This record gives sequence, C-alpha cells and structure tokens, in this order.
Amino acid sequence: MFGLGMQEILVIALIILLLFGGKKIPELMKGLGKGVKSFKDGMNEVTDLKEEKKEETRDE
Repeated sequence: MFGLGMQEILVIALIILLLFGGKKIPELMKGLGKGVKSFKDGMNEVTDLKEEKKEETRDE
C-alpha cells in the first residue's frame, strides 16, 4: 500500500489516534468516505460526458 509497510501504517494510526482521540475517528472516517464517494461520482460524470461527446462527433 503506497510503499508503506505494516510498521509504518501502525505508527501513522497511533499518531492519528493520539491527535484526534477515539471518539473523533469515526466522524473523520465518515467524512473521508463521503469525500471519496463524491470524488467517484464526479469522475463518473466526467467519463459520461466524454462518452456522450464522442458519440455526438461520430453521429455528425
């Protein structure tokens, strides 16, 4: 995963836990999940628009 080993991931997780506390982490992950979903939806829209434009140029 991005060239990170298990030890590095554990250290990063520990630092996040210390900075934000156990109660804030679920809120952060929920926000991150919404952001990723929004990004994927936007990418799908761009792909759909590109495909529509290609179809329009073929029809002409």
